Amino acid sequence: MSMQTDPLEEMGRELGEALTETPEYEAFEEAKAAVESDDEVQAKISEFESLREEFMFARQTGNATQEGLQKVQSAQEELHSMPAMAEYLEAQEELQTRLEAVNEAISEPLAVDFGGEAGGCCHD
Repeated sequence: MSMQTDPLEEMGRELGEALTETPEYEAFEEAKAAVESDDEVQAKISEFESLREEFMFARQTGNATQEGLQKVQSAQEELHSMPAMAEYLEAQEELQTRLEAVNEAISEPLAVDFGGEAGGCCHD
């Protein structure tokens, strides 16, 4: 017995496949691969993650300092200024913008305020 696919789920899969063929997605994948294969960027990511984890632990234990925060921010700025990482972040932002536009196009015909309309139990 074969399982019948829901038409909306099938449309969702088709949309997902179509999105992988957009210039924004292709640029994102290329930039991601460049970041993943760049040893210098990977080292800087590790350094940033380590500093961030140390700072978060210090914050949880009440030992966080402004100097610690500045070290994390500086490491992040250095990471983001690396050409491969800057290109990745730009491609990520462009892809996110494209996905938000698609989400708005899908949501527009629904016209449901889930917080106000669907919450019938919460009305006085």
